[in-house]
Amino acid sequence: MKSVMKIKKTFLIGIVLFMGHTVLCQVSSERLRKEQDKLENKISNTRSLLDKSKSNTEASLNELKIIENQIKFREQLLSNFDNQIKGADIQVSKKGTQIKKLQAKLKTLKVQYKKMLIYSYKHRNKYGKMMYIFASDNYYQALKRNKYLEKIAVIQQKQFIIIKQNQGLIKEEISAIEKERQLKLLILADKKKENEAILIDKEKQQQVYNSFKSKENELVAQLKADERRKEVLKDKINAAIRKEIADATKRAAKAEAEAKKLRDEALAAKKRNSKRESAPVSKTEARVESKVDNASTEMSATSEEFFIETKEAAALNKSFENNKGSLPWPVNKGTITENFGKNAHSTLANVFTNNSGIDITAPKNAQVRSIFEGEVTSVLNIPGAGKVVIIKHGNYRTVYTNLQNTYVTAGTLVTTKQSIGSLIVKPNSSVSVAHFEIHQVVNGSVQCVNPKLWVAH
Repeated sequence: MKSVMKIKKTFLIGIVLFMGHTVLCQVSSERLRKEQDKLENKISNTRSLLDKSKSNTEASLNELKIIENQIKFREQLLSNFDNQIKGADIQVSKKGTQIKKLQAKLKTLKVQYKKMLIYSYKHRNKYGKMMYIFASDNYYQALKRNKYLEKIAVIQQKQFIIIKQNQGLIKEEISAIEKERQLKLLILADKKKENEAILIDKEKQQQVYNSFKSKENELVAQLKADERRKEVLKDKINAAIRKEIADATKRAAKAEAEAKKLRDEALAAKKRNSKRESAPVSKTEARVESKVDNASTEMSATSEEFFIETKEAAALNKSFENNKGSLPWPVNKGTITENFGKNAHSTLANVFTNNSGIDITAPKNAQVRSIFEGEVTSVLNIPGAGKVVIIKHGNYRTVYTNLQNTYVTAGTLVTTKQSIGSLIVKPNSSVSVAHFEIHQVVNGSVQCVNPKLWVAH
């Protein structure tokens, strides 16, 4: 009997471990499916942009970048499906091994159950059971023997029901996983066909690439002009932020000078009245002291705006930083066609461009939105970069360029995802490009950070 109970306990533990592993596999599979959804959304965006680009007779370097992104996303999606299929194979293999172990335990249980049946057959009449109980040495032993017989009856009734149920569950899960694996194989085949299609599409674009290669001198000249425009844009943005800091510093210095003047006046008034002990303070002196206190408070709040964070600024800054990696994009739909920092040119060998932010290709005349709540500090009009909006978020500044129209002015308080303008549409183009930067103000100096690390992916 003890042997039977031990085997049953081991069997149940195996079922629990088996089900636990199943849950972990489901979690991993769910994660891969979420990744699949994200990749398919990216592919949908790039496909839409490509369809719009193909409507034009004149191809562009930007189109080549979109195609490269399309292929990259498709390859990542194929890898995702490979991982899902491998995961399904591993689950089937592990469950098969688990079933073999359970079947071995079941075989042992059957042997034990057979012995129990033989024992029950030999003692099948009620008198035999009664004699077994009456043969006890004492009353307590008789009770234990009676409970023993009751447990045997329960085990006989439930043992194989439990085993059969769990076996059925395991077989159903393996069947479901096998179906899923077959489905993934079919989907993978479809995705591979799509990948082949995009590669064929890229081959078509090779003609455009060759036409660009034949105009290297023009491309080099255009590249130099673009780099000069980037430098002008960078200087203008930095100048605007520095001016903002300088203005705040001047306000702080002015407030401090006024506060010092009022403190000196109050001190002089106190000296004049030092001979009059216990005399009440005049209304004039009270007004002076009140002005001193108010000016000191204003000076402190203004001077700490950039050098020592105020409580309000610290809270806003912390909130912005806590959202790093999950902030919304500055456009609703698009794909990054030029990354932050050093980028290889699409057609010119060993030629690189430098980017202070990221470039996002979006639908024509797309709306640009603030990625976080804040205050608009500058709205500039820069030749070659369109209109530029700078928004303050504590010690951070987000910069939005290539705007054709703006809906905000300096001093406007904006909310997350609020539209601030629309993008420029270049002649003979059916898409627009948003240039987006993030700057951090550290001890009065301005530093560029990689926006791709801040927006959600």
